[in-house]
Amino acid sequence: MSARDRILQATLRVIGERGIGAVTNRAVARAAGVSLGSLTYHFPSQEDLLREALHTFVEEEIARITAYCTALSDAGVAPAQAPDQVEKAIADFADGPEQIANLELHLHAARDPALRDTSRRSVEAYDRLAAAVLGALGIPDADRHAATIVAMLYGLAVRRLATGDTTGGGTADAFRLLLLGALPR
Repeated sequence: MSARDRILQATLRVIGERGIGAVTNRAVARAAGVSLGSLTYHFPSQEDLLREALHTFVEEEIARITAYCTALSDAGVAPAQAPDQVEKAIADFADGPEQIANLELHLHAARDPALRDTSRRSVEAYDRLAAAVLGALGIPDADRHAATIVAMLYGLAVRRLATGDTTGGGTADAFRLLLLGALPR
C-alpha cells in the first residue's frame, strides 16, 4: 500500500476514533507510519487531506453499493424478504471507525463547501441503492421515495453509533414500516 493510501486510511481512522478536530498533520502522519514531510508532500493543506479522505471513502462505498445493487437485482428479492436483506446490508457496511468518519465528514461538508460535492455523491449512491431496492419490490415512484429511506438509514446509523449497536437491529422493522405505506394497495 502506498504512503498516500496509508495517509488516507489513517485520516479516516483518526476522524472515526477522535473526531475531525483531532486531524493534525502530526497525528495522521503518526497513525499512517509516514514522515510529516511525506504527508505534506501528498496533502499540502488540511482541506486537501479531508476532501481526499472523504472522496476515497465515497468511491469505495459507491463500489460496494453498486455491487450490492447488482446482486440484489439479480436475486429478485420479494417484499417480505427485503427488510431483512436491507438490515443484513447495513450490518455488513456499518462496522469500524470509517463509518463514524463518514458521518463526521458529511457534517463537516455542511460547513465546508469544498467537501459538498463528494458528500452529495455519497448520498446519491445511497439513494440509488434505495431506489433499486424499492424498484425491485415494485414500489411505484421508487426514485421519489428513495430519499426517505436513506434519511431513515442515516438516522438509524447515528442511533447505532451513539448506542454502540453493530448489528443493524431495528433496521428491518423500520424499513417494513415505511414499506407498508409505499406498497400498492
